[in-house]
Amino acid sequence: MIHNGRRKLPYDPEVALAHLRAADPKLGALIDRVEETGGFALKLGHTGTPFTSLLESILYQQLHGKAAATIHKRVRLLYGDEDPHPKALLDTPEDLLRAAGVSGNKIKAFRDLAARAIDGTVPTHRAILKMPDEEILKRLTAVRGIGAWTVEMLLIFRLGRPDVFPVTDYGVRKGFALTFQRIPKSRAITVADLPKPEVMLKRAKRWAPYRSVAAWYMWRACDLDAAARKLPMTESPVTK
Repeated sequence: MIHNGRRKLPYDPEVALAHLRAADPKLGALIDRVEETGGFALKLGHTGTPFTSLLESILYQQLHGKAAATIHKRVRLLYGDEDPHPKALLDTPEDLLRAAGVSGNKIKAFRDLAARAIDGTVPTHRAILKMPDEEILKRLTAVRGIGAWTVEMLLIFRLGRPDVFPVTDYGVRKGFALTFQRIPKSRAITVADLPKPEVMLKRAKRWAPYRSVAAWYMWRACDLDAAARKLPMTESPVTK
């Protein structure tokens, strides 16, 4: 799972950063700290289609990256080393998917995803580009095994939507606490320190329409804290 891809963002990062600095001095101070280590580096991963992106997301759930990548490769080999079309996935015998390493629950999610792609609930790539964030969230969370967090990651890291703030993400919550709460530097953050979503949303109103950028900086706040404590760095979680 990566947080930096190769595609450029559909918005101007400099405009976003200027807005965030002006709107919130404390966030501006975090932006300045990150500048010392390389600055804003969010770029979009490959797009694929909503169907293939969600297929990968389901596959990677609750698995380590290497294990999930191995199973993903096996699944693609069933279709000539390509991502399957929805109809082909529906027609694939369950025993073949199980032999590739896909669990029973994930096979059910695969089939629901394929059916919803066929009936139009899951939009095409061309269609999703024209949809507002709220409609995308409503449509895609109708799929078995797909929650709001998965869709939010797709919006930020695949579609490049600038104003998404994933308040249930652990890294975003921790980064928010590190940046805006008075946590003693002598101890690590605990679950009890993590802010409630309503607290985060209240402050984040001033960051609109660039809350996706602010979220990226919450993840970087975690990295800075880890570096100061000499802990392993945390990757931004995204749908691969």
